[in-house]
Amino acid sequence: MLDEINMTPEQIKGIKRIVITACGTAYHAGLVGKYVIEQLVRLPVEVDIASEFRYRDPIIDKDTLVVVVSQSGETADTLAALREARRRGARVVAITNVIASSVAREADDIIYTWAGPEISVASTKAYTTQLVAMYLLALYLAQERNTLAAGNIKEILGELKSIYAKAQEVLDNAAPVKEFAQQYHRSEDTFFIGRGLDYAVALEGSLKLKEISYIHAEAYAAGELKHGTLALIVENIPVIALATQQSLFEKMVSNIKEVKARDASVIALAMEGHTEVAKIADRVLYIPKTHQILAPILTVIPLQLLAYYMAVYRGCDVDKPRNLAKSVTVE
Repeated sequence: MLDEINMTPEQIKGIKRIVITACGTAYHAGLVGKYVIEQLVRLPVEVDIASEFRYRDPIIDKDTLVVVVSQSGETADTLAALREARRRGARVVAITNVIASSVAREADDIIYTWAGPEISVASTKAYTTQLVAMYLLALYLAQERNTLAAGNIKEILGELKSIYAKAQEVLDNAAPVKEFAQQYHRSEDTFFIGRGLDYAVALEGSLKLKEISYIHAEAYAAGELKHGTLALIVENIPVIALATQQSLFEKMVSNIKEVKARDASVIALAMEGHTEVAKIADRVLYIPKTHQILAPILTVIPLQLLAYYMAVYRGCDVDKPRNLAKSVTVE
């Protein structure tokens, strides 16, 4: 039910490209959206940080669908990007958590995330619901443009409806994350690696860790390790390796071996059944089997918990990290 989407079938079929723009965590949700929309809808998707989008003279026209993502609906740069897109003739879909916010009022179409109030500065459930909104938008566009069979759409929707139980299962089996955090909370550097959708989620995991524990954290596309990053991998440095994508699993195993050869300490995230990774990683956290495209919903939970436990062990204020505000309403 997308009651606030008012595009006609003709308008949907007339879309030539999609641009997603947002800031911070919402931007990372947009990166997942890019992979999903391109795969399901077969349209080119560009993702841009809103503070860059508004100043780079973007190529936008009436055949471009612009998707803006903002938890508060008041993010200054995202709101400015929305206005710039509309000025150039694009149709704008807003994904937001706040009814009657500025973004919701000014967009042509809206998908509310219904996450409820989120008090902590670091976004968690808002990110998860933004992912769900991206999936629903992608499936809707795929349905209207006939790029995905009805049976495939039904399959993904069915899995989406039941994924909450699997999310609870991840929460209930997070002891390895806590143990890893206890052992490595004094580290000053941490790296996240992944490929495809896992890389998009790794970026969010890295942001959460630096945001609330103040540990320097970076996320890299695992295939880029040889292009400079391996120089930073030294003995006992924590590396969180995401390996949930079946088509990229063997490549990720190879990348994990690369960092282990430099004596890094690796905690790996993989889908149930991928036991090969246990032979090379120091710890493995398995997520329940789900449709591969939906894995980010489950994969991000251990990364959020890792940031939480790291912050707690370091004595940080988890809900109110220094120098940050919940809603960024100024440049």
